[in-house]
Amino acid sequence: MLYHATIRNTVKKVRFAATHYLTLMALLIALPAAAQAAEMEDTITVSSTAFEHHGTVPLAYSAYGDNTVPFITWTDLPAGTQQLALIMDDPIAPMPQPFVHWVAYNIPADAEGLPEGLTREAEVNVDGLEGMINGVNGLRQTGYFGPRPPKDGKLHAYHFRIYALDSELNLPAGLNKTELLEAIDGHVLGTGMLMGHYEEK
Repeated sequence: MLYHATIRNTVKKVRFAATHYLTLMALLIALPAAAQAAEMEDTITVSSTAFEHHGTVPLAYSAYGDNTVPFITWTDLPAGTQQLALIMDDPIAPMPQPFVHWVAYNIPADAEGLPEGLTREAEVNVDGLEGMINGVNGLRQTGYFGPRPPKDGKLHAYHFRIYALDSELNLPAGLNKTELLEAIDGHVLGTGMLMGHYEEK
């Protein structure tokens, strides 16, 4: 019995170590693209009709409300932009990494924005957004997941960051934030961010 208990404990330790190793490797893979964007000055202007930069995200666009995708638009794309990507996350979420609310990519460079109420399906079949993919968010679901912070007395911040890319990468469906950042590493021409706040009281 002692022998079997020792084996079980050893297996548990190996699994625990392997899980943490894979998590660490995923973060390390994502670092180059994240660092590249972090070093860039925000030159793309990202805005919304739903809220102002540093404003409050209305209830309807939160997961406490209707979970509706807000209208997101952008201007001042750098010359040579061939495709766009978007990542929305909450850096104040109580976890080691920002909680990912939305991943989107293969957005045509000539698109003027993402319409309110956009589908959360992986493949976005909307005029002007042909080829766009909704990636995997922190719930392991596709598409937008609106603000839903815990009642922790904190004003949470939601970063809607646009990446301008130098190539039509036409990435496959199913990518999460880490995988997207790995794929666009070396292709980011410019970036910009819209930030909205939300607090559940």
